[in-house]
Amino acid sequence: MPEIATIGARTGKYMDIPESSKGPAIDPAKGYRIQELGRGLYMVTENVYQAMFMVHDKGVVLADVPPPLAAYIPKAIREVTGKPVTHIIYSHAHADHIGAAGDLLATLPKKPVIIAHEETRAILARAADPRRPLPGVTFRDKYTLKVGGQRLELSYHGNGHEPGNIFIRAPEQRTLMVVDVIFPGWMPWRRLALAQDIPGYFAQVEKIKSMDFDWLVSGHVARAGTKADVVAQHEFLQDLKAAAGKALQTTALGEGMDGRDKSNPWAVFDNYIDRVAAQCVNTLTPKWASRLAAFDVYIWDQCFTMEQSLRLD
Repeated sequence: MPEIATIGARTGKYMDIPESSKGPAIDPAKGYRIQELGRGLYMVTENVYQAMFMVHDKGVVLADVPPPLAAYIPKAIREVTGKPVTHIIYSHAHADHIGAAGDLLATLPKKPVIIAHEETRAILARAADPRRPLPGVTFRDKYTLKVGGQRLELSYHGNGHEPGNIFIRAPEQRTLMVVDVIFPGWMPWRRLALAQDIPGYFAQVEKIKSMDFDWLVSGHVARAGTKADVVAQHEFLQDLKAAAGKALQTTALGEGMDGRDKSNPWAVFDNYIDRVAAQCVNTLTPKWASRLAAFDVYIWDQCFTMEQSLRLD
Protein backbone atom coordinates (compact mmCIF):
# COMPACT_ATOMS: atom_id res chain seq x y z
CA MET A 1 0.00 0.00 0.00
CA PRO A 2 1.13 3.61 -0.51
CA GLU A 3 2.64 5.71 2.23
CA ILE A 4 -0.17 8.23 1.61
CA ALA A 5 -2.97 7.55 4.08
CA THR A 6 -6.11 6.09 2.53
CA ILE A 7 -9.46 7.88 2.68
CA GLY A 8 -10.82 7.70 6.22
CA ALA A 9 -7.50 6.75 7.79
CA ARG A 10 -6.38 8.92 10.70
CA THR A 11 -3.46 11.17 9.75
CA GLY A 12 -1.15 12.52 12.41
CA LYS A 13 0.25 15.35 10.26
CA TYR A 14 -0.49 16.24 6.66
CA MET A 15 2.36 17.12 4.35
CA ASP A 16 3.74 20.64 4.62
CA ILE A 17 2.55 23.21 2.10
CA PRO A 18 5.31 23.97 -0.44
CA GLU A 19 6.53 27.57 -0.32
CA SER A 20 5.64 28.01 -3.99
CA SER A 21 1.98 27.27 -3.19
CA LYS A 22 1.64 29.92 -0.50
CA GLY A 23 0.34 33.42 -1.09
CA PRO A 24 1.14 36.76 0.53
CA ALA A 25 0.17 36.95 4.20
CA ILE A 26 -3.15 38.42 5.28
CA ASP A 27 -3.11 41.40 7.63
CA PRO A 28 -4.94 40.01 10.71
CA ALA A 29 -6.42 43.44 11.41
CA LYS A 30 -8.11 43.42 7.99
CA GLY A 31 -8.76 39.74 7.36
CA TYR A 32 -8.34 40.10 3.60
CA ARG A 33 -5.98 41.44 0.97
CA ILE A 34 -6.34 43.10 -2.41
CA GLN A 35 -4.15 42.41 -5.42
CA GLU A 36 -4.18 44.81 -8.37
CA LEU A 37 -4.19 42.87 -11.65
CA GLY A 38 -4.17 45.78 -14.10
CA ARG A 39 -5.94 49.06 -14.78
CA GLY A 40 -8.91 49.13 -12.43
CA LEU A 41 -8.98 45.35 -11.93
CA TYR A 42 -8.51 43.75 -8.51
CA MET A 43 -8.67 40.38 -6.78
CA VAL A 44 -9.87 40.21 -3.17
CA THR A 45 -9.13 37.15 -1.04
CA GLU A 46 -8.79 35.88 2.50
CA ASN A 47 -6.35 33.29 1.05
CA VAL A 48 -8.96 30.56 0.63
CA TYR A 49 -11.63 32.12 -1.61
CA GLN A 50 -11.21 34.72 -4.34
CA ALA A 51 -13.47 37.28 -6.01
CA MET A 52 -12.65 39.90 -8.62
CA PHE A 53 -13.87 43.45 -9.20
CA MET A 54 -13.34 46.00 -11.95
CA VAL A 55 -13.67 49.75 -11.47
CA HIS A 56 -15.08 51.70 -14.40
CA ASP A 57 -16.07 55.33 -14.97
CA LYS A 58 -19.49 54.97 -13.35
CA GLY A 59 -19.10 52.15 -10.88
CA VAL A 60 -17.86 48.65 -10.15
CA VAL A 61 -18.36 45.25 -11.78
CA LEU A 62 -18.07 42.44 -9.22
CA ALA A 63 -17.39 38.84 -10.23
CA ASP A 64 -18.66 36.39 -7.57
CA VAL A 65 -19.70 36.98 -3.98
CA PRO A 66 -18.40 34.06 -1.86
CA PRO A 67 -19.89 33.94 1.68
CA PRO A 68 -16.41 33.80 3.34
CA LEU A 69 -15.67 37.15 1.66
CA ALA A 70 -19.07 38.73 2.35
CA ALA A 71 -17.82 41.07 5.05
CA TYR A 72 -14.66 41.97 3.14
CA ILE A 73 -15.85 42.72 -0.40
CA PRO A 74 -17.56 46.06 0.44
CA LYS A 75 -14.49 47.13 2.44
CA ALA A 76 -12.13 46.12 -0.35
CA ILE A 77 -14.15 48.08 -2.91
CA ARG A 78 -14.24 51.14 -0.64
CA GLU A 79 -10.45 50.97 -0.33
CA VAL A 80 -10.24 51.56 -4.05
CA THR A 81 -13.29 53.65 -4.95
CA GLY A 82 -16.48 55.20 -3.63
CA LYS A 83 -18.38 54.21 -6.77
CA PRO A 84 -21.40 51.88 -6.54
CA VAL A 85 -21.62 48.27 -7.68
CA THR A 86 -23.38 48.41 -11.05
CA HIS A 87 -23.00 44.78 -12.19
CA ILE A 88 -22.48 41.37 -10.60
CA ILE A 89 -21.24 38.43 -12.69
CA TYR A 90 -21.85 34.88 -11.50
CA SER A 91 -19.04 32.50 -12.49
CA HIS A 92 -21.45 29.61 -11.90
CA ALA A 93 -24.30 28.59 -9.59
CA HIS A 94 -22.53 27.07 -6.59
CA ALA A 95 -23.44 28.71 -3.30
CA ASP A 96 -19.89 28.80 -2.00
CA HIS A 97 -19.02 31.31 -4.76
CA ILE A 98 -22.18 33.41 -5.10
CA GLY A 99 -24.10 32.63 -1.91
CA ALA A 100 -23.59 36.11 -0.41
CA ALA A 101 -25.08 37.94 -3.41
CA GLY A 102 -28.51 38.28 -1.82
CA ASP A 103 -27.13 39.80 1.37
CA LEU A 104 -24.98 42.22 -0.63
CA LEU A 105 -27.91 43.35 -2.76
CA ALA A 106 -29.90 44.07 0.39
CA THR A 107 -27.32 46.69 1.37
CA LEU A 108 -27.20 48.49 -2.00
CA PRO A 109 -29.44 51.51 -2.69
CA LYS A 110 -29.68 50.61 -6.39
CA LYS A 111 -29.83 47.02 -7.56
CA PRO A 112 -27.00 46.04 -9.92
CA VAL A 113 -27.44 44.10 -13.15
CA ILE A 114 -26.69 40.41 -12.57
CA ILE A 115 -25.13 38.52 -15.49
CA ALA A 116 -24.73 34.74 -15.80
CA HIS A 117 -24.90 31.88 -18.26
CA GLU A 118 -28.38 30.60 -19.13
CA GLU A 119 -27.58 27.21 -17.54
CA THR A 120 -26.71 29.00 -14.30
CA ARG A 121 -30.05 30.77 -14.35
CA ALA A 122 -31.87 27.46 -14.83
CA ILE A 123 -30.01 25.90 -11.88
CA LEU A 124 -30.75 28.91 -9.67
CA ALA A 125 -34.42 28.96 -10.69
CA ARG A 126 -34.72 25.36 -9.51
CA ALA A 127 -32.88 26.12 -6.27
CA ALA A 128 -35.10 29.13 -5.46
CA ASP A 129 -32.44 30.33 -3.03
CA PRO A 130 -32.81 33.97 -1.88
CA ARG A 131 -29.08 34.07 -1.18
CA ARG A 132 -28.54 33.68 -4.94
CA PRO A 133 -30.88 36.06 -6.78
CA LEU A 134 -31.67 35.20 -10.38
CA PRO A 135 -29.62 36.95 -13.06
CA GLY A 136 -31.41 39.49 -15.22
CA VAL A 137 -29.05 39.06 -18.18
CA THR A 138 -28.05 35.67 -19.57
CA PHE A 139 -26.18 34.39 -22.60
CA ARG A 140 -25.50 31.10 -24.38
CA ASP A 141 -22.04 31.25 -25.96
CA LYS A 142 -20.43 34.70 -25.60
CA TYR A 143 -21.23 38.04 -23.98
CA THR A 144 -19.14 41.19 -23.97
CA LEU A 145 -19.68 43.70 -21.17
CA LYS A 146 -18.52 47.18 -22.17
CA VAL A 147 -19.10 49.70 -19.42
CA GLY A 148 -17.46 52.97 -18.42
CA GLY A 149 -14.29 52.51 -20.47
CA GLN A 150 -13.73 48.90 -19.38
CA ARG A 151 -14.33 45.57 -21.08
CA LEU A 152 -14.97 42.01 -19.94
CA GLU A 153 -15.43 39.07 -22.30
CA LEU A 154 -17.58 36.21 -21.00
CA SER A 155 -17.59 32.85 -22.74
CA TYR A 156 -18.95 29.36 -22.20
CA HIS A 157 -17.00 26.21 -23.02
CA GLY A 158 -19.43 23.49 -21.98
CA ASN A 159 -19.89 21.41 -18.87
CA GLY A 160 -16.76 20.64 -16.88
CA HIS A 161 -17.07 21.65 -13.27
CA GLU A 162 -20.81 22.17 -13.69
CA PRO A 163 -23.16 23.45 -16.41
CA GLY A 164 -22.93 27.22 -16.75
CA ASN A 165 -19.41 27.67 -15.41
CA ILE A 166 -17.98 30.51 -17.53
CA PHE A 167 -14.66 32.08 -18.46
CA ILE A 168 -14.35 35.80 -17.58
CA ARG A 169 -11.57 37.54 -19.49
CA ALA A 170 -10.24 41.07 -19.04
CA PRO A 171 -8.22 41.46 -22.26
CA GLU A 172 -6.57 44.81 -21.48
CA GLN A 173 -5.49 43.59 -18.03
CA ARG A 174 -4.41 40.19 -19.45
CA THR A 175 -6.41 38.45 -16.73
CA LEU A 176 -8.63 35.37 -16.90
CA MET A 177 -11.08 34.25 -14.20
CA VAL A 178 -12.20 30.61 -14.27
CA VAL A 179 -13.45 29.17 -11.00
CA ASP A 180 -13.02 25.62 -9.66
CA VAL A 181 -10.94 24.31 -12.57
CA ILE A 182 -7.32 25.35 -11.95
CA PHE A 183 -5.88 25.44 -8.40
CA PRO A 184 -2.56 27.31 -8.57
CA GLY A 185 0.12 25.37 -6.73
CA TRP A 186 -2.42 23.00 -5.18
CA MET A 187 -3.99 19.63 -5.75
CA PRO A 188 -7.52 20.18 -7.09
CA TRP A 189 -10.32 19.81 -4.53
CA ARG A 190 -11.56 16.27 -4.10
CA ARG A 191 -12.87 14.36 -7.12
CA LEU A 192 -11.29 16.90 -9.48
CA ALA A 193 -13.18 19.69 -7.76
CA LEU A 194 -16.44 17.72 -7.97
CA ALA A 195 -16.37 18.00 -11.75
CA GLN A 196 -19.65 16.80 -13.25
CA ASP A 197 -18.04 15.95 -16.60
CA ILE A 198 -14.48 14.63 -16.36
CA PRO A 199 -13.67 14.70 -20.10
CA GLY A 200 -15.21 18.20 -20.19
CA TYR A 201 -13.03 19.24 -17.25
CA PHE A 202 -9.90 18.01 -19.06
CA ALA A 203 -10.98 19.88 -22.19
CA GLN A 204 -11.38 23.11 -20.22
CA VAL A 205 -7.88 22.81 -18.77
CA GLU A 206 -6.60 22.38 -22.34
CA LYS A 207 -8.54 25.47 -23.38
CA ILE A 208 -7.17 27.56 -20.51
CA LYS A 209 -3.65 26.37 -21.33
CA SER A 210 -4.07 27.60 -24.91
CA MET A 211 -5.19 31.11 -23.90
CA ASP A 212 -3.00 34.20 -23.59
CA PHE A 213 -3.03 35.81 -20.14
CA ASP A 214 -0.72 36.82 -17.30
CA TRP A 215 -3.01 36.38 -14.27
CA LEU A 216 -5.56 33.70 -13.43
CA VAL A 217 -8.21 34.23 -10.76
CA SER A 218 -9.23 30.69 -9.86
CA GLY A 219 -11.77 31.25 -7.09
CA HIS A 220 -9.67 29.40 -4.52
CA VAL A 221 -6.25 29.15 -2.85
CA ALA A 222 -3.88 31.77 -1.49
CA ARG A 223 -2.60 33.49 -4.61
CA ALA A 224 -3.44 34.41 -8.16
CA GLY A 225 -2.30 31.93 -10.78
CA THR A 226 -0.02 32.18 -13.80
CA LYS A 227 0.41 30.27 -17.05
CA ALA A 228 3.06 28.19 -15.27
CA ASP A 229 0.42 27.02 -12.77
CA VAL A 230 -1.87 25.99 -15.62
CA VAL A 231 0.95 24.10 -17.32
CA ALA A 232 1.72 22.29 -14.05
CA GLN A 233 -1.88 21.26 -13.44
CA HIS A 234 -2.21 20.12 -17.05
CA GLU A 235 0.91 17.97 -16.61
CA PHE A 236 -0.46 16.50 -13.37
CA LEU A 237 -3.75 15.62 -15.04
CA GLN A 238 -1.99 13.90 -17.93
CA ASP A 239 0.08 11.90 -15.44
CA LEU A 240 -3.06 11.06 -13.46
CA LYS A 241 -4.84 9.80 -16.57
CA ALA A 242 -1.85 7.72 -17.63
CA ALA A 243 -1.33 6.22 -14.16
CA ALA A 244 -4.99 5.29 -13.74
CA GLY A 245 -5.14 3.88 -17.26
CA LYS A 246 -2.12 1.67 -16.75
CA ALA A 247 -3.41 0.46 -13.38
CA LEU A 248 -6.76 -0.49 -14.93
CA GLN A 249 -4.96 -2.53 -17.58
CA THR A 250 -2.49 -4.32 -15.30
CA THR A 251 -4.59 -5.11 -12.20
CA ALA A 252 -6.25 -8.54 -12.10
CA LEU A 253 -9.76 -9.10 -10.75
CA GLY A 254 -9.98 -11.07 -7.52
CA GLU A 255 -6.24 -11.29 -6.91
CA GLY A 256 -5.44 -12.02 -3.25
CA MET A 257 -9.09 -12.37 -2.21
CA ASP A 258 -10.50 -15.06 0.03
CA GLY A 259 -11.96 -17.62 -2.36
CA ARG A 260 -15.23 -17.62 -0.46
CA ASP A 261 -15.80 -13.97 -1.46
CA LYS A 262 -15.39 -14.50 -5.18
CA SER A 263 -19.09 -15.26 -5.58
CA ASN A 264 -19.77 -11.70 -4.33
CA PRO A 265 -19.38 -9.47 -7.43
CA TRP A 266 -19.58 -6.26 -5.38
CA ALA A 267 -16.70 -7.40 -3.17
CA VAL A 268 -14.62 -8.57 -6.16
CA PHE A 269 -15.02 -5.25 -7.91
CA ASP A 270 -14.42 -3.20 -4.75
CA ASN A 271 -11.19 -5.10 -4.21
CA TYR A 272 -10.21 -4.42 -7.84
CA ILE A 273 -10.86 -0.66 -7.87
CA ASP A 274 -9.11 -0.22 -4.51
CA ARG A 275 -5.99 -1.92 -5.88
CA VAL A 276 -6.19 0.12 -9.09
CA ALA A 277 -6.32 3.31 -7.01
CA ALA A 278 -3.41 2.16 -4.86
CA GLN A 279 -1.24 1.58 -7.95
CA CYS A 280 -2.25 5.00 -9.29
CA VAL A 281 -1.34 6.71 -6.01
CA ASN A 282 2.00 4.88 -5.83
CA THR A 283 2.84 5.92 -9.38
CA LEU A 284 2.13 9.63 -8.82
CA THR A 285 3.54 10.12 -5.33
CA PRO A 286 7.29 10.34 -6.10
CA LYS A 287 6.85 13.11 -8.70
CA TRP A 288 3.97 15.15 -7.30
CA ALA A 289 3.86 14.82 -3.51
CA SER A 290 6.31 17.68 -3.00
CA ARG A 291 5.06 19.84 -5.90
CA LEU A 292 1.34 20.24 -5.19
CA ALA A 293 0.03 21.40 -1.83
CA ALA A 294 -2.46 18.94 -0.29
CA PHE A 295 -1.35 16.13 -2.59
CA ASP A 296 -1.79 13.70 0.28
CA VAL A 297 -5.23 15.08 1.16
CA TYR A 298 -6.93 14.36 -2.16
CA ILE A 299 -4.78 12.05 -4.29
CA TRP A 300 -6.92 9.02 -3.46
CA ASP A 301 -10.03 10.95 -4.54
CA GLN A 302 -8.38 11.88 -7.82
CA CYS A 303 -7.29 8.33 -8.60
CA PHE A 304 -10.74 6.91 -7.82
CA THR A 305 -12.35 9.60 -9.99
CA MET A 306 -9.98 9.09 -12.89
CA GLU A 307 -10.28 5.31 -12.98
CA GLN A 308 -14.07 5.49 -13.00
CA SER A 309 -14.08 8.11 -15.76
CA LEU A 310 -11.73 6.01 -17.90
CA ARG A 311 -13.94 2.96 -17.45
CA LEU A 312 -17.28 4.67 -17.98
CA ASP A 313 -16.92 7.92 -19.94
